[in-house]
This record gives sequence, C-alpha cells and structure tokens, in this order.
Amino acid sequence: MTVHFIGAGPGAADLITVRGQRILAAAPVCLYAGSLVPRELLEVCPPDARLVDTADLNLDQIITELVKATAAGQDVARLHSGDPSVFSAVAEQMRRLDEAGVPYEVVPGVPAFAAAAASLAREFTVPEVAQTVILTRTAERATAMPPGENLATLGASRATMVLHLAVQRIEAVVAELVPNYGEACPVAVVARASREDEQIVRGTLADIAPKVREAGIKRTAVIVVGAALTASQFPDSHLYSADRCRP
Repeated sequence: MTVHFIGAGPGAADLITVRGQRILAAAPVCLYAGSLVPRELLEVCPPDARLVDTADLNLDQIITELVKATAAGQDVARLHSGDPSVFSAVAEQMRRLDEAGVPYEVVPGVPAFAAAAASLAREFTVPEVAQTVILTRTAERATAMPPGENLATLGASRATMVLHLAVQRIEAVVAELVPNYGEACPVAVVARASREDEQIVRGTLADIAPKVREAGIKRTAVIVVGAALTASQFPDSHLYSADRCRP
C-alpha cells in the first residue's frame, strides 16, 4: 500500500492534476489540510472514504494515521495545498515514513507562485530583465531561516522574488528589500490565487504596505517583487527568433 502526497494546487478545485484527481477518486483514506484545501476536492473521494482533516493534528498524529491505514492494506491520498516541493512540510513526513518502512510517492501540483503569475498575467522571467526567480519566506513565527538566506542577501541579485508566508509582516519585508530593489520597484500581492475570492494589490515598495493593510490581506498570500512585473521594453526571446527558426 502507498501514501500518495498530492499537490492539490493553489485553491481552485479544477487546478489539481489529472493524476492527482485519479488517485484521490480511488483512495479509501484521505488526509487533507482543511484550512487550505478546497472542500470541492473531497467530493471526488469515494463515498465511503475515510476523510481526516489534519488542521488540528500534530506530526506524530498524522504519521499514526498514515501508518495505520497502510497497515490495514489501504492506499492513502495525502492532500497538500500548492505543490509538495516547496513550503509543504512534506520532508519530515517522508522521513518518518522511511523510518516506518511505508512506501510513498509524490504527485506534483500547481504552486502558489505559478497561480499568482497567471492571475497577474505576467511572466516572472523576462529577457534581459529577470531570468531568475527566488522563492523564499521569512522567519517570523516560523522555523528559523538558514544562514545566508536573509532578504538582504537574497535581494542583492534584484531577481524576481516571491515571498510566501510573509504578508503579515509586509512593512518589515519592505524595509529589508528597499536597499537592493529601491522604493520604485514594482510589487504585487496576490491573496488566495485562483479562488473566487482572490485579491490582487499592486504597487511599489514605497506604497505596497499601506495598500495591503487597507485591503485587509493577512494570510494565504504571496508577495512578488521585481522589475518583471511591469517590464514592457525588452527584446524578444531567442526561443522563437527568426534566426533560430530559419530553415
């Protein structure tokens, strides 16, 4: 029996992958993060499936549920919001399952930063403007950041930066980024990307903090910083250039 870590996507129920939906529709047990995963996804589960909301469970309790189900000969769909590869707390679950000898697989999902880019109708890598995307967060009320991964260091490249789990301390984020990016640097905050109640706030590092406070955005949001957000004067990509495509 297998535990399937499934990326549920950023919020819209129809952004789960076909593979993820297929596994979910067949799994007799589903563990999901109730505060983040849309309830509509659970409608795909078998009518008699055991549904476990992990919002109030600690790691030990979650692992107990996973091990118990597989010991009973049941596959498990473990639904995580976004994509399991970033900020998903999947690593420690996989480590525990390795120790318990429980097999698992990972099914990727649409990450929040990709959903935000779609909502903004922007490419985060623009020729000769930005070719790097930094995905990071801050340490406020969360696990400490490793040495060298502070915003001042990461921002030195002026690459497109996407911050998760940081909107509650937007003023501090701005203060740390201004020295590298400048107050005129464009910023967008996307809350609940892809959902019906999605919110988008645009501005610059000079004015984004009060705009976010006025909009009442406090969680489930990403902050996107960088020149790619408003770039309009840039060369065409070499990918489709006439020279490259010439017979």
